[in-house]
Amino acid sequence: MKNIIRKVVALLCVGSMSAAMLVGCGGSEEPAAPAEPAVAEAEEPAAEEPAAEEPAAEPEEEAAEEEAAPADEGSTPREETLYFAGQQWGTINDWNPMSPNSNNAMGQTQKDTARTLVWETPFMYNSMDGKLYGLLATDYSWNDDQTVLTVKMNPDAHWSDGTPVTAEDMAYTFDTHVKYESSFGSDYAVYIDSITAKDDQTVEIAAKLDGGKAVNPLKVIAYLTNIYVMPKAYLETVEERNGGDADKIKQDAMEDLIASGPYLPYIDNDQKVILIRDDNYWGQADSMWGKLPVPKYIAHTIYKDNAAGQVALQQGEVDVCQQFITDVQKLWLDEDLPISTWYDEAPYGMTAVMPSMFFNCERPGLDQKEVRKAIAMATDYEQIIASAMSGQSQTFDELPRCIAGPSEADRAYIDFDALKDLQWKNADIEGANKLLDDAGIVDTDGDGIREYDGKNLSFKAECPTGWTDWNASMEIVAAAGKEIGIDISTYFPEANSFYDDMTTCNFDICMWSCPGAGAMSPYSKAMFYFSEEYAKIASNWSGNFGHYMNDDAEKILEAIPLETDEAKLKEYYTELSKLWLDEVPSAALMYRPEQFFAVNESVWTNFPAADAGNNIPPLMCTDGYGIAALYELELAE
Repeated sequence: MKNIIRKVVALLCVGSMSAAMLVGCGGSEEPAAPAEPAVAEAEEPAAEEPAAEEPAAEPEEEAAEEEAAPADEGSTPREETLYFAGQQWGTINDWNPMSPNSNNAMGQTQKDTARTLVWETPFMYNSMDGKLYGLLATDYSWNDDQTVLTVKMNPDAHWSDGTPVTAEDMAYTFDTHVKYESSFGSDYAVYIDSITAKDDQTVEIAAKLDGGKAVNPLKVIAYLTNIYVMPKAYLETVEERNGGDADKIKQDAMEDLIASGPYLPYIDNDQKVILIRDDNYWGQADSMWGKLPVPKYIAHTIYKDNAAGQVALQQGEVDVCQQFITDVQKLWLDEDLPISTWYDEAPYGMTAVMPSMFFNCERPGLDQKEVRKAIAMATDYEQIIASAMSGQSQTFDELPRCIAGPSEADRAYIDFDALKDLQWKNADIEGANKLLDDAGIVDTDGDGIREYDGKNLSFKAECPTGWTDWNASMEIVAAAGKEIGIDISTYFPEANSFYDDMTTCNFDICMWSCPGAGAMSPYSKAMFYFSEEYAKIASNWSGNFGHYMNDDAEKILEAIPLETDEAKLKEYYTELSKLWLDEVPSAALMYRPEQFFAVNESVWTNFPAADAGNNIPPLMCTDGYGIAALYELELAE
């Protein structure tokens, strides 16, 4: 009912839009529903689940582009443009998928749900059903011993210069990442031995072996949804103009890119980023979407902060907003704005990650599980959810703690009955004090602070300054410490300083989020909380920031990728959850969406919603299978 009301309000709001936004008034036919691409058929392990130059444009194409160009650079017809906020926070520095420091949030985000507006991956992950959907490829299958994965490319796929996307492109992309030691190349070279083109449309991915078995089949599958395919001919051009120098190749801006996605770079400066639809995009073939995405332009104004982005959303200058908005429901309940979220009621978004506090297990005092667990037990999570998250999270009574996180598909791997005795109640001050007393960790000098090995238990809890909901969470953790005789002060450094602390284990207690749902879920979360390999990385962004070491956990992490029996996998993930709840190397503070998703329906409507029934996740209309939303949008009028 709320969506119907909002559509009526949307019609009334179009006429009152800011004059600066009404650059054009061209109409558009109501789009037909897109053909849903087939789910890739696969034998999935564990989870079961001198180069050719770009041809010059024909004269008539050039004329058409000139005619379509808006009068003002940086302006596009409002009713042809989908505006975003909360993604791009500065001038784009490159379009290079191999870049070690790219800030191009709109153009390239390679992860389990990769952003595929410009560059594309072989498959798209759908967090709604945990399945992989074909994009540049159509299907994949393992050989009998799960050492070689065969991938079939989509013969309709072609690059923006009209040349076909081939198996050789996919193979050369991997070889280039490895040869020049990009971060992705260094990561996947541990798990993938080679990618070979067997013919134009057939790729073979040979897994790295250990004792005749693949090191990690799950990482091989993850490659299919994470890493963009780039054209071999273009990569050779980039190599040649940079003289084969690895650093120069990885720093090449690639502004002359040849990509396969539905949009191409149009305008980018310190004010705005705009992508323009490639009307020759291959995805309009019957084997894929069967049509073009509805918006001609994708745009992101570069706002100075969250407040500015929220104001723009409220004024209808932003259509899709990826920002945390305190009490977001007030935008439609109190202000009567045509704004929607994934759910009509709290938690409003699809929760997928767990922002967690990590304990430095190498610090005296925090190397004792009783101290870590007491802090976790004393924390008032309901206050965190009510105040820091303004109710935009389920409680731990509603979704009991486990290593798998909040997604329904991941939680199917957990036996929650086996975890009941390890769960702790909210703000259990009495229980936390008893735990410490029984362990002999007491206050011997009467100053109100317990000691361990003769020294006061005194710690700092840190996260970046300005991350207001996280700052509030850390304050609540600090308050819990005072209730149980542990001195915890908050420390909110600038983000770069915090990153240095977190990635080098130079902290007492820090806060960071686990991975969202993806092709490796829930294994990616298990690695995030337990992996000893992550702890050994000099600058570690991957997880286990507190350097917790447990031989039993490590054996389970080694076994999971090679296991296909569902009952055994459930046993493994349940055992990891027991270790997590008993040893408490870290503790989840809340549930949170992988991406916040608030939309203003004054210009565009028919966005993804929990009750829409179209299997499209709320991932900004751009990520993984979430990009399917661009083919279902309609103008509000």
